[in-house]
Parts: sequence; C-alpha cells; structure tokens
Amino acid sequence: MNRRRLVVLIGVVALSAAGIGAGVAVAVSGGSSSPGTPSSGAAGGSSYSYYRSMMGRFGSGSMMGGSYGSMMGGTEYHWMMGGATAPGWMRGGALPDFMMGTSTDPGKVMGKLFADAPGSRVSPAQAIRLGNETPVAATVDTTHHSVSFSGSTVHLVVLASPTGGPDEAFRIAGLVNPTVAVHAGTWVSIEVVNADPDTAHGLVVAATGSAPSWMPMMTTTPAFGGSAVWFLGDPTSAGMHAATLSFTAATPGTYQYLCPVPGHAQKGMVGTFVVTG
Repeated sequence: MNRRRLVVLIGVVALSAAGIGAGVAVAVSGGSSSPGTPSSGAAGGSSYSYYRSMMGRFGSGSMMGGSYGSMMGGTEYHWMMGGATAPGWMRGGALPDFMMGTSTDPGKVMGKLFADAPGSRVSPAQAIRLGNETPVAATVDTTHHSVSFSGSTVHLVVLASPTGGPDEAFRIAGLVNPTVAVHAGTWVSIEVVNADPDTAHGLVVAATGSAPSWMPMMTTTPAFGGSAVWFLGDPTSAGMHAATLSFTAATPGTYQYLCPVPGHAQKGMVGTFVVTG
C-alpha cells in the first residue's frame, strides 16, 4: 500500500472514530476485552456503543460495507482502540480519493476529530509540572540522558510534543526522548498526555528493529499486552487529553517507545525502553 493510500486510510480511521478514544478503553492491546464486549467508557454507556453511534452518522456508503468490510465491527473497533491485529481488508485496497483531504500530516486531521472525545484531561499547568518532575523511585541521569527505575512498580508521565521543546518529541522527567530503564517483571503505568495544540499523538512500546516505519500502527506490534494507546486528540478548553497504558515488563530486552501516528516516529517521536534482567 503506498503512502497516499495510507493517508486515505488513516483519515477514514480518524473520521470513523471521531469523538472516541481518548482515555476510553484505548490501551486494550492484549487485554481481556473481546469484540462485542468492549470495556465500558464515558459516553453512551460503553465506548463501543459510542463508537457505533458515531459511525452511524456516516450513513451506509462504502465505509460501512462493500469491498472494505464493516467499520461497525468489533475487530475494527478493537484495532483502532489499540489492538495489535488490523482487519485484513485494511491492508490491501485503496479508498475513495474524496476521503483524502489536503493535510500531509494525518495527525492534524485526527487531532481535530478527536478533540472532543470523552476521557481523562489535565490542565496545561498540570502537564508542565508532570512533564518535568522526577517520578517516584527514579534516577534521572542527564549525562547519559536516561531515567532508571529501581522499584517493582513504576509510574511515569510522558508528554507528547509539549511547548518549549522539539515539535515531534516526548518529554519525560524534563528530558527529551530519554532512555527509560526498568527491571524485568516490573508493573509499568504510563500516563500519556497530548500537549500538542493541533496534532494527535499516541504512544506504543514495541520491539526494536529497523528504523520506524511511516505508519507504525500498521506495522508495529506492542511488545507487551496493554502497551499501546494509538490516538489522543487536540487539547480544548476542557484540558489536554490523557490516557494511561499499563503492562508488565515481562521480558528483558531493548525496546522502543514511539508515536504510532503516521510519520511522527520518523520525525523524532521515538526513544529507547530497556528491560534489565
């Protein structure tokens, strides 16, 4: 699938999921929810019900059936909410050109459409404080550009593209894209805050390999169950979108944390996540 078709696809994904996702069952990769019984959310009784209600506004055209499969289905929903396996039909075909739009960064479109999504929020002042403070049981090494944890339970905050730093980058404990190190078996809780005023961002912890692809959400598998949140929309007057992903860092090794929105990892939204034996 070429880049143009991928941009079309991600635009449809964003349109399909408009109004959902930020903090509402987004980190379900490897989780216990199954298609048809997605976990509860803040709108319409459950996030899946809300998803279906939003999808229904687009009518019964090609997005709802035909050669592209049903965007109303549980498989599609779970993939867009952080699941590891994309529906097979998403991997091959082109989508209508009128869905393309004009933005070269799909995150611009996604950010607007997800701006009013239900879910957790933090104020700009809280975001600045959280992005600069040293987490509990952590050692911040500015010389080696790393944040190391000694405890069996870890909680850290990751700001996506905050002001006062590179446009496409993460801030953790005051550092830009630092190496994060934890011990094997550690329970890790990562609160991801989208501090970018006009672009969607997310975070996934994935196995290292070659340089990140243009569209990680189609090519990257989360390294641990629960270690992905695909999309967080633009901030509004209600605050900045935040979502927490939680997982056990079970296997020693060197991994990557990166933004799965197309093109963002290649622009610099990527860092190293180390699990020591």
